[in-house]
Amino acid sequence: MSRRRQVEVFSLSFLECICCGFGAIILLLVLTEVNQPVELEKSRKNLNGELRALTQQAYALRGETDEVNRELQGSRQTLERERRKLARLSGDLTHVEGHYASSRQDASVSNTSEGELVAAYQKLSAEMQRLLKQQAKRPAAAAIGGIPVDSEYIIFVIDTSDSMTNNHWDANVAIIDEILNLYPHVLGMQVMNDQGTYMFESTKGQWLSDSKEQRTEIHRRAKRWPAFSESNPVPGMQEAIRSYWAADKRISIFVLGDEFTGSSIQAALDSISALNKPAPDGRRPVRIHAIGFPEGADMSPLTNIRFSALMRLVCAQNNGTFVGLKD
Repeated sequence: MSRRRQVEVFSLSFLECICCGFGAIILLLVLTEVNQPVELEKSRKNLNGELRALTQQAYALRGETDEVNRELQGSRQTLERERRKLARLSGDLTHVEGHYASSRQDASVSNTSEGELVAAYQKLSAEMQRLLKQQAKRPAAAAIGGIPVDSEYIIFVIDTSDSMTNNHWDANVAIIDEILNLYPHVLGMQVMNDQGTYMFESTKGQWLSDSKEQRTEIHRRAKRWPAFSESNPVPGMQEAIRSYWAADKRISIFVLGDEFTGSSIQAALDSISALNKPAPDGRRPVRIHAIGFPEGADMSPLTNIRFSALMRLVCAQNNGTFVGLKD
């Protein structure tokens, strides 16, 4: 009967295998980074921070790029304007150089002309001195028929009531023509009735230019002028002074009428005086003259007398002349 062979469970080869296995596990543990997940998390956070920083830098750079582009565009436009300006200046310079060359060629002619002008000026100065001496011998303000004619502007204030148109209108138009003939030329004129209604309505506040045609037109319209009137020259004088008063102008108002139906002579006188204020030398800029027509058959003698009384005072106060007409 044979003996069984005993099997050794923990033989030397088995132990060697076990030791090798444990060694391999230990080696794997040594080679493996235990803290690798933590390091990866830190790396991810750092990368996110760097990404945000880079994004912010990118936005900042983009804004700076836009600003630089705008400045560059402005510089280009400025450069283009300067180029155009330089081109214009170059053209001007060429023109000036050509003009200068032409002037040099005409220098001899200019010198001759200058000498002639000097001689003419000397001759003119002598003539002016002679005329000034003659002028000094004349009165300061020439007068025709007692009316000074030293004004540069004239205004007519004409009564257009029935008493005037029915009794004196032809004589009235003739006197307008005579007054205009006293002034061969004026810088401006105007015509209105005693209520301040303008003969040329569109020229209110303006001066009519003096010309032969204008005077002819005034005569033509005056022949038939159906303007409403209350036989009171005060509103017309007020309108004339208020609209045309000027301290630097010599103005004459000619009032032509035959009645004053206002309530108070003194109130009328005060209103005119307040508007036509005197200059520092005492002279009132606006002279007021008056032509008084006699009473007609269809009017009250009282209103005719009141017109004469009012206009005598107004003319005396405003450096003018009152002329009373007879039948």
